[in-house]
Amino acid sequence: MSIIIQTTNLTKIYGEQKSVDHLNLTVQQGEIYGFLGRNGAGKTTTIRMLLGLIKPSQGHIHIFGEELKENHHEILKRIGSIVEVPGFYENLTAKENLLINARILGLKKKNAIEEVLEIVGLQNEHKKLVGKYSLGMKQRLGIARALLHYPELLILDEPTNGLDPIGIKEMRRLIKRLSVERNMTILISSHILSEIEQIVDRIGIIHEGRLLEEISIENLQKRNRKFMEFQVSNDNKSAMLLEQTFGISDFEILEEGLIRVYSHIGIQGEINRHFVQHGIEVQRIHLSEDRLEDYFTSLVGGGTIG
Repeated sequence: MSIIIQTTNLTKIYGEQKSVDHLNLTVQQGEIYGFLGRNGAGKTTTIRMLLGLIKPSQGHIHIFGEELKENHHEILKRIGSIVEVPGFYENLTAKENLLINARILGLKKKNAIEEVLEIVGLQNEHKKLVGKYSLGMKQRLGIARALLHYPELLILDEPTNGLDPIGIKEMRRLIKRLSVERNMTILISSHILSEIEQIVDRIGIIHEGRLLEEISIENLQKRNRKFMEFQVSNDNKSAMLLEQTFGISDFEILEEGLIRVYSHIGIQGEINRHFVQHGIEVQRIHLSEDRLEDYFTSLVGGGTIG
C-alpha cells in the first residue's frame, strides 16, 4: 500500500507560538484517516499547509510521493477539499455555483455537475437558490464542488460542524460511500471522536501542535474494550467454569487470581454466584467503564477534546 500523504517535521510558527510542531503524519492509499484533536490543536493549520494555502516554517510535505513545494500545481489538481465552512453565491442555484467552479477549473467533461450532485444527493435540489439550503445541504454541496474534477485525495476540515444528528449521519454515509465506491483516500479532521470512529480506518491524534499517536481504529478499539475483572481465590478453576458453564473463551488471566473477561458483559452477578457456589472466593469485581473518548481525554491530559 502506497503512502499518499507524508509530512516530515512539519512545523508552523506564528510569532513565538508553534501552531504545528514537528508533525510526522502518514496517510495511506485508500484509507479514511481521522485527524483528531481539540479545537485549536493545529488541525486546520496542518490542512492549510497540505493544501498549499500557507507555507510551513520548516519541514517537508510529500503528497503522491512528490514534494509539494516543488510540484504544487500538479499535485493540487489531484486533490479535492473543504476547509471550514464552504462559501457559495447564495443568490445562485447549486448548478450555477458549480458551473462557475467548473469553468475556473477548465473542466470540459459533460454531465460532471449532474454526476456530483447525484453523488451527494442534491440532484433534486439543483434549481433551489443556495441561500435557501440548510447547513447540511451546503456541506454536501461543498463536497460536490470538491469532487468536480474527480480527485484521488479528499481533505475535509470539520465537515460535520454545526450539523444536526441527521446531517451528521448523512455526511458519514457519504464519506464512507466515496471511500468504498471510488477507492478514494480521505483525510477528515474532527474534534469529536464519536462522530467519525464509525467510518475511519486509522487516526492521528494531535495536541498542542504535536502528533501524539497514529493507530488503526481496530487496534484502538481492542485496546479500549470493555471488560469484567474478577479477583478470585482459584483462577484455574474459575477459568474452567467460565468455559464449561458460560461458554466464555474470550478472557485472560492477568496475574495469579485476577481474570479479565471481554465478552458476556453484564452477567457478572451470575458469574459471581456460580463461582461462590463452587467454593471460589471472589474478593473483587470490577466492570470497566472506559470509552474511546476517555482514552483521548487521558492522552491529551484532561478535559474534553471539543
